[in-house]
Amino acid sequence: MGFFVSAREKTISAKEKEIDAKVESLLKKMTLKEKVGQMAQIDIATFIKRVDPKGPSWGPQAEPHTLDKDSLQKYIVDYGLSSMFNIGTHGYTVEEWFEFMKIIQDYAVNKTRLGIPILYGIDAIHGAALTIGSTVLPHQLGLASTWNPSLAEKAGEITAYEMRASNCPLNFGPGLDLGKHPLWSRLDETFGEDVLLSSTMAKQEVVGQEGFDNDISDKTKITTNLKHFIAYSFPFSGKDRTQVWIPEYYVREYFMPAFKECIDAGAHTVILNSGEINGIPLHSSKYWITDVLRGELGFKGVIMSDWRDIEKLWYFHHIASSYKEAIKIAIDAGIDLNMVPYDNQFMDLLIQLVNEGKISEARIDGSVRRILKLKYELGLFEHPYRDPKEYPDFGSEKFSRISKQSALESIILLKNSNNILPLSRNSKVLVTGPTANTMQALDGGWTYSWQGVLGDEYAKDKNTILRSIQNKIGKDNVVYIKGAGFNDANEIEKAVKASKEVDVIILCLGEAPYAETPGYIEDLYITDAQVDLAKALVATGKPIILVLSEGRPRLINKFEAGMKGIVLSFLPGNEGGDAFADVIFGDFNPNGKLPVTYPKYPNDLMNYDYKFCDLPDHNWGFNAYQPQFAFGFGLGYSSFEYSNLKIRKDTIHMDDNIEISVDIKNTGKVEGQEVVQLYIRDVFANLTPPMRRLRGFEKVGLKPGEQKTITFKLTVDNIKYVGTDNKWTTEEGDFEVYIEKLKGFFYLKK
Repeated sequence: MGFFVSAREKTISAKEKEIDAKVESLLKKMTLKEKVGQMAQIDIATFIKRVDPKGPSWGPQAEPHTLDKDSLQKYIVDYGLSSMFNIGTHGYTVEEWFEFMKIIQDYAVNKTRLGIPILYGIDAIHGAALTIGSTVLPHQLGLASTWNPSLAEKAGEITAYEMRASNCPLNFGPGLDLGKHPLWSRLDETFGEDVLLSSTMAKQEVVGQEGFDNDISDKTKITTNLKHFIAYSFPFSGKDRTQVWIPEYYVREYFMPAFKECIDAGAHTVILNSGEINGIPLHSSKYWITDVLRGELGFKGVIMSDWRDIEKLWYFHHIASSYKEAIKIAIDAGIDLNMVPYDNQFMDLLIQLVNEGKISEARIDGSVRRILKLKYELGLFEHPYRDPKEYPDFGSEKFSRISKQSALESIILLKNSNNILPLSRNSKVLVTGPTANTMQALDGGWTYSWQGVLGDEYAKDKNTILRSIQNKIGKDNVVYIKGAGFNDANEIEKAVKASKEVDVIILCLGEAPYAETPGYIEDLYITDAQVDLAKALVATGKPIILVLSEGRPRLINKFEAGMKGIVLSFLPGNEGGDAFADVIFGDFNPNGKLPVTYPKYPNDLMNYDYKFCDLPDHNWGFNAYQPQFAFGFGLGYSSFEYSNLKIRKDTIHMDDNIEISVDIKNTGKVEGQEVVQLYIRDVFANLTPPMRRLRGFEKVGLKPGEQKTITFKLTVDNIKYVGTDNKWTTEEGDFEVYIEKLKGFFYLKK
């Protein structure tokens, strides 16, 4: 079979050769200034001016606004600008994007000497949510809660389709950062704390956005942008864009696999870590960018800087004495495209560096070659913009149904004392809390605006949790009192008084929207006002259902014992209100599982894959891992029984397959889905092994009384670890296998 090439492979190969020839022909015609312009990406704020001369005249605060022709002339025509990104104060409709892009691409294609189109990018991290009227999907952490890779692929397909309809073919996503620190303000942009779950979901998101064959010239596909290479998400401070201190072998085992999976899946661009790794700003590291990303991982696409991060090597990280020196360091390290983001200094200084012989023009050619190739692959030379009328499914009911299913499967039932859930539709309920009647708390950041504060304006036709409950059981059965805001407790007494009139309290708590640095918190506990509201309602003695909508696990141990039921979703999107109501009143059997550990205490933030040495004192029987809710946990309205765990061979050789099977039966009264989770422990290793690691998972649906056998087929590669020599390895020895409460063993023999 290796001697034959499929027709599709021949076509792709011929197309790639044709593109390469076009790139080389164009590159030969370019001046140094035009080449350098292709390495710059500038924020749309630079091109915005206020229509009314009163008030702010520049930038995203200029409303109402239009595009400034002088800026378009300066950057696109005079400097040969490559790329633009971002939005203004708010998102645009597809019609507005179309009008903007016609103007922008007219300058690039018709008014420049070589007619090179602009590459436009936005952060579409949970659907094209910065476009008004789009399908707003659950955030990545919510998608990860589904443990359903097919939904990640469908989410990717919808995102790509609606991004193309918006004429924005570059998506700054998916996020491949591993969500190991619950304080981190971008945890919602991750697929959770586990390597296997994160890698699997991320790969399917890439496949959905780029297509199985990576033909991103398809008008329904886009280029993904893998972020943030590498080890960005585990800062010991919990803050964004800051220091990470972890050994390289840990980086390689935990943070690199998702990038390898997605690069192997054909992703076209990568964006870099904005912080430092072991004292070295990633944007300055030739080792990580060129030797590892390009060399070891074989990435051939465009490597991008994040926001102003080349300049930050000078004024923020202080490893360069000037912006000019910072540029030299970053370009030498291997960066292709710089998110500038506001002016022409980068281009002027880079031209100086080449003219002074400090950077070779051949080095510039390498980056420009990759950028031009990406634009050809996207089909931008043939179609610099497209009419949104070509996209009849934009914001369609078909897409909304997929978003709703994703939201439903993302919901995690964490507590259900005495089977209080589902509630009867005849119940009279008090709905209270700051997340009850706002779309902002369901959608989070990166929705209609950077910080996600416009949800109630642009998603007013969607249902908040309150409206969904009212629609489900009738307004006459629902009493609503806000009770408290995120930081004020002005109506607690009103809520307590209203509780006397109802059977059940539905307490809606969580987080206000945020993104990146504005999402910093100093305290992982849910806010004081919300704690006060919860405690006051517990004191009433009425049964309480806690509904959490948040981007990270905020601590609830001060009042958790008083909750009869707890339902959680990590920012479920525009269909989240209806999804919550369906779960609470039994129209959907919840099956989500935690993709992160839900901590109980602020100073006990251990991940599930802790090590034996993390146990404080074995003689006293202390348990190191004592979260509020464990990774992988989630209840439902069905019950499942596991039995008959089998390992095909007791002794496994290095070239053998590892086959593990288990029977699962639905012993409940309703049809349900369960995530079968396979964990393996390497009992002894040269580098201290975790107590257990997720090595396989499968979501299965079962009718009442139905039983299925689930089989996992692994290779020895699936149970290897990275040693202190930074190489994947394993040794002869004992391994333990865990599925639910079942345990098995095998011996690995060289």
